[in-house]
Amino acid sequence: MNDMLARFFGGLPAEWLVVVVAALPVSELRGAIPLGVMMNLAPLKVIMLSIAGNLLPVLPLLYFLEPVSARLRKAGIFKIFFDWLFERTKKKSGLIEKYELLGLMLFVAVPLPMTGAWTGCIAASLFGLNKKLSFFAVAGGVVIAALVVSIITLGAKGCFSHV
Repeated sequence: MNDMLARFFGGLPAEWLVVVVAALPVSELRGAIPLGVMMNLAPLKVIMLSIAGNLLPVLPLLYFLEPVSARLRKAGIFKIFFDWLFERTKKKSGLIEKYELLGLMLFVAVPLPMTGAWTGCIAASLFGLNKKLSFFAVAGGVVIAALVVSIITLGAKGCFSHV
């Protein structure tokens, strides 16, 4: 498995692979932490790299998502995509609408699909939350999610290592 991943990502060092996977929109740290643990990296290193990677796109998303999406929406296919994305995000982010920054942090902290830093940034933009404070709320949620995913991953690894 490690060899296949190394070939796919052009021989990136394992640490960089964890950072890249954590920065991607669907996998985020929910995929990066199990990946790093599978590659036998030190758990604390995996957690730190995953948090750093997951936070890489946050500031650009918070500051540039709105102007870039507004410009791209002028083209038909991008309008359809962004309308779908924003509507889906609004439906899933009632917690943010109700509790704002605290809701944003809790939303990002839940380690389920469509609740990570990327979706949290989209929701913060949609609800017009303060960008600087949203960064800290998303960062708090990322740290909580990293702890939850790490506990689950390391617990599962411990259970399966005896098989």
